[in-house]
Amino acid sequence: MNDFKHYTVMKNEAVDALDCKDGLIYADCTLGGGGHSELILKRISPNGKLVSFDIDQDAIDAATERLKDYKNLTIVKSSYTNIKQVFKDLGIPKITGGVLFDLGASYHQLTKQERGFSFSKEAPLDMRFNMDSDFSAYDVVNSYSENDLVRIFSEYGEERFSKRIAKAIIDTRKANPINTTTELANLIINSTPKVKSSIHPATRVFQAIRIEVNQELQNVKNTLNDVLDLLDFGAIISVISFHSLEDRVVKQVFKYYSSKCHCDKTQMICHCPPPILELVNKKPIMATEQEISENPPSRSAKLRIAKCIRR
Repeated sequence: MNDFKHYTVMKNEAVDALDCKDGLIYADCTLGGGGHSELILKRISPNGKLVSFDIDQDAIDAATERLKDYKNLTIVKSSYTNIKQVFKDLGIPKITGGVLFDLGASYHQLTKQERGFSFSKEAPLDMRFNMDSDFSAYDVVNSYSENDLVRIFSEYGEERFSKRIAKAIIDTRKANPINTTTELANLIINSTPKVKSSIHPATRVFQAIRIEVNQELQNVKNTLNDVLDLLDFGAIISVISFHSLEDRVVKQVFKYYSSKCHCDKTQMICHCPPPILELVNKKPIMATEQEISENPPSRSAKLRIAKCIRR
């Protein structure tokens, strides 16, 4: 029995944004438990097509069972970073309807003990979304230089005690490697001053390591750029992000490709190509109070939507 659990955040808002139409081609870049995919399929059947991506076999197994009655679905075990190649292999030249990104890790990933995402459970330092990858949180913690640890804790975790924590990691691992989530969490607690906060002292560092292990921010930026080559005129791109760093990347990419001009202010004549995107919402859409009460992690979700206006 598959115990995969995933709460589909902003399901209706994200899929409503796609303006789903029967007969068009769509992509769900983060299949998860299949909640978004199922709603898309209901709206594009019987003639629309959906290609859904995931690298987590547990997610694929659960979603395959959930969506077994839909014949117009193709599930691909691959990272969404490979979307251009996958669509080429499938012989699909364009996404004619829209593409959805749900950038949050699933409840299953974050709570399954052996995956090592949570500091509240004793587990090996892992944090891989893709279990076929050879690079894990253990490698970051036990092989990165002090300067590199400071950099990722500061940039990806916005951790103000980055230097103290990095030094403590270096000093500790000289004697023995740091192997588990609780070892690392306790080290962070012991190396930082006690401050009044609603979040655990290890939260930001664990986030930073997870982002580094999975190259999340670079993957989002690269893939958004790749997807633009696949979008047909009128196709929608709908992106749910869960922390400010991700949202900033999405906002910057959308802003760049929806701007009419990128010229230096001193340049007299603009030679910029016309914009590729049109922003559907200038400010991100947030989860409703009801959804937040049912699923507290959704409070940090932000939905940004853009439309392809290039012919």
